[in-house]
Amino acid sequence: MPAPAASKMRSWLFAPGDSARKMEKAAGGAADIVILDLEDAVAIPNKPEARRMVAEFLTANEQDRDRLWVRINPLDGEWTADDLDAVMPSRPGGIVLPKAEGRHHVEQLDALLAERERAHGIEPGSTPVMALVTETAAAMFTTGDYRGAPRLVAMSWGAEDLSDSLGAADSMNDDGSYRPVFELARSLCLLGAAAASVTPIETIMGDFRDLDGLEKRARMVKRDGYRGMLAIHPAQVEVINRAFAPSEEEIAEAREIVQLFADNPGAGTIGWRKGMLDRPHLSRANQLLAQIDE
Repeated sequence: MPAPAASKMRSWLFAPGDSARKMEKAAGGAADIVILDLEDAVAIPNKPEARRMVAEFLTANEQDRDRLWVRINPLDGEWTADDLDAVMPSRPGGIVLPKAEGRHHVEQLDALLAERERAHGIEPGSTPVMALVTETAAAMFTTGDYRGAPRLVAMSWGAEDLSDSLGAADSMNDDGSYRPVFELARSLCLLGAAAASVTPIETIMGDFRDLDGLEKRARMVKRDGYRGMLAIHPAQVEVINRAFAPSEEEIAEAREIVQLFADNPGAGTIGWRKGMLDRPHLSRANQLLAQIDE
C-alpha cells in the first residue's frame, strides 16, 4: 500500500460527522485531508445518524474520496465495529484511530479493515491508517513500538484527552506553551513517527482565531521535524499549508547542498557559506526536495 505523499498530508481538518454543512465546507476547502469525525465531535445519541451521514457523504463525493478520511471510535469501546460496518462500503480514503496504545491496536484495526475490505471488494490493505498515539497515560509508554505496524502512514498526538486521562487541570501554561508532560507527548510522538518511518502530524490549536499564533507554532514544530498539523476550523488550513510547504529559500539552499555533494562525490564534509556540511545535511536536503517532487 503506497503511503500518501508527505506534501499531501500538511493539513488535516476535522469535520463533525453529524453536520452535512460542515462536512461540505471542509471538503470544499484546501485541506489536504478532511477527517469526517465519528468520535469526539459527535454526541453519543447522534452516532448512528452520523455513521449514515458520513457513509452517504463518502458515496456522494467519490471523486474526492482519497482525501476524505474517517475518525472512528476507540477500539476499547463499543462502537468501532458499527463505525467500520457503516463507512467501509463507501471506501474512505483512510481511517484515523484515536487513543491508540501501541502497535497491537493498529494490528487489531488492520484485521478489522481486512475483513471488511474482503467483504466489499476493496483491494486488500489499501485503506491507510493514522494513529493518535498519546491520548491516554498508557499510550505514552508505547510511542516507540509502531515500526512495521500495518497500514500506518502517520502519527499524531493529543493534549486534551491526555489531560483527561491524567486528571490534569490544564495542559498549558499562562503564556500558551504546553506544560512539561504535554511537551513530552509531542516529543514522543515525533520520535515514534521517525522510528516507524511515518509522517509526524502536530496536534490541533484550539484558538482558531489566533492565526498568527498558529503560524508561529506550525513553523516551530516544522523545524523540529513535524510535517503537518491537525485543524479544527477551515480558517486554519491555509496557514498550515503555507507553514509546512518548503519556502523558495529552503528549496534553493537544498538544491545548492545537493549540487555541492554531487560536485564532490568523495567528500565527507564540504565547506559552505553557512559553515561545514556533512552527510546529514545532504540527507535533510534530499528529504526537503522530495516534498516538492511528490
